[in-house]
Amino acid sequence: MFSQIGPLEIVLVIVVLLVIFGPKRLPSLGKSLGTGMREFKDSITGNDKHDEDADAAARPVLSQAQADTPPAAAPPAVAPAPQSADPAPEQRG
Repeated sequence: MFSQIGPLEIVLVIVVLLVIFGPKRLPSLGKSLGTGMREFKDSITGNDKHDEDADAAARPVLSQAQADTPPAAAPPAVAPAPQSADPAPEQRG
């Protein structure tokens, strides 16, 4: 049945689609067709999108700025210098 579809027939179908829908709507039609096929395949195989959503909800969400920048290092903790009872004598020279 499909063995008789050649390159000329494929080009003819593409031209008809361009005339009917226009070049601006074809990408959105392709995206919706792909999404529909993926949902159909997932329903047949038993994969559930809710399982993926639950996994994604457990992960923290970072903004693009947070993902691009490395985490800032905490400033080193500096212990205050111990105060001695008698200050050092001043030297004059």
